[in-house]
Amino acid sequence: MAARVNSAPRCDWSRRGLRAHAELAVFFLGVSTSLLTLCGGCGSLKSAPEPGTVEFLTEASPTNLDPRIGADAYSEHIDGLIFSSLVAHDAEMKIIPDLATSWDTPDALTYVFHLRSGVKFHNGQPLTSADVKFTFDSVLTGAVKSPKRSSFKMVDSIEAPDDSTIIFHLHEPYASFLWSLTRPAIGIVPRGSGSDVAQKPIGTGPFRFVSMATDEEINLARNDDYFGGAPHIERLRIRIVPDVTTRALELRKGSADATINSLTPDMVATLGKEKGLVADQQPGTPLAYIAFNFTDPILAKRGVRQALAYATDRKTIIQYLLRGQARPAASLLPPSSWAFDGDTPQYDFNPARAEQLLEAAGYPRGADGVRLHLALKTSTDESVRLMSEALADQWKRVGVALELRPLEFATFYTDITRGSFQMYALRWVGANNDPDIFEFVFSSQKMPPAGANRGRYSNPQLDVLLQQEHVEMNQEKRKALLVQVQKIAAEDEPYINLWYVDNICVHRERLGGIVMPPGGDYDFLATATLSAK
Repeated sequence: MAARVNSAPRCDWSRRGLRAHAELAVFFLGVSTSLLTLCGGCGSLKSAPEPGTVEFLTEASPTNLDPRIGADAYSEHIDGLIFSSLVAHDAEMKIIPDLATSWDTPDALTYVFHLRSGVKFHNGQPLTSADVKFTFDSVLTGAVKSPKRSSFKMVDSIEAPDDSTIIFHLHEPYASFLWSLTRPAIGIVPRGSGSDVAQKPIGTGPFRFVSMATDEEINLARNDDYFGGAPHIERLRIRIVPDVTTRALELRKGSADATINSLTPDMVATLGKEKGLVADQQPGTPLAYIAFNFTDPILAKRGVRQALAYATDRKTIIQYLLRGQARPAASLLPPSSWAFDGDTPQYDFNPARAEQLLEAAGYPRGADGVRLHLALKTSTDESVRLMSEALADQWKRVGVALELRPLEFATFYTDITRGSFQMYALRWVGANNDPDIFEFVFSSQKMPPAGANRGRYSNPQLDVLLQQEHVEMNQEKRKALLVQVQKIAAEDEPYINLWYVDNICVHRERLGGIVMPPGGDYDFLATATLSAK
């Protein structure tokens, strides 16, 4: 399962296996667009991109371009362009072929993959099952110190009986095993690859690595032999520009071609009106949410949690702070997921119902109009402050006084892992694309450090369902179990699901054919077109 974390100003996202770090601590709310008018001091900005080259801006450097190691989103975004995996997924999060054209599961503990013929690494070396076995063995044996090792703890052994067949033997059933193998969660490297993979990555993906300047730029070139079809873009320069205003100014001046999900909603709205620029907006899967601590005597009451959900006017926040660049969330899973249940009960804005529930829970209004006091921990990011203040204003209307406690991200994350909070606000990015997320965050067996059930939520009925869906190999039967899971989670309300954040790509008109994947990866660059203008 994909999983990522982001803190401002630097991001640190991770894939499944590191899902305790798989959230985003910022909400990209409105930042004044007046900064975009300050072009007088923009002399340091780069000139227009070279013909055939796309200048792509990102806000942080990848931590490691070895696809067996790099677990932050920036590493995996770029690894997805350089490397291929056994399988990939479509927009509905269903598993589709990548290096493997097909696979068989003769039993719940055996997966047999059949590889494409004629695939070559960027150095011309043919890809065989020996490369796949080497890649996973190096992680499983500890030859490569990888945070992704826990994602494959159920693997007992791997066989390569011939050049085109690879067999995984598991020691326990795991319904989401295929998801662990999807691109870019892990990429296949040539057998015998050493520690220099991070500096000189060699894969089979649509782009090949050319050069890298740490914390400055990464240069890629088109792989003309890519089995999925050569990209239209000849050269791709990925530049690291930490400052959001500088990224916006470079796009406005024409010294950069594109960026995705790295500008504030106000900046997107402003740049989308600029001549020569386009702001593409497509549904995304990242989930913003608020979590409750069930060891707190106030929040342990289901009526209080439900009341706070009813008191939250998500549509107003989305309209005015997010500039319409999100959609109200109906579940941990995005609507595009095959396991999503559209009939799950919802908490639409209903302050009158919120007051009834608070009254019934034993919290009448005091002389000052306040029913109870609560505290919300967040990061110190300005965008989070705006969201939190809007939330405090909404809850005040039903008699809840909300104290905002912004903390530096390291302190904030330590506190929530230890359970030192009443409520906290974060965002799941990637991990919620696979239904295994429910077990990871709501199972009573997944309290830290075993998982991300930081609120210490426990429901025996839900635990049984989660154990069943974890090993159910029939997707139809598994979905039936997950429908029950989603209904129980909605009733107990361990989270307030706030909104799914849209993917926003701001780009020059010369870059076309933009089809962003729901998870916000960089795959669209492999199929985008480039005109001369």
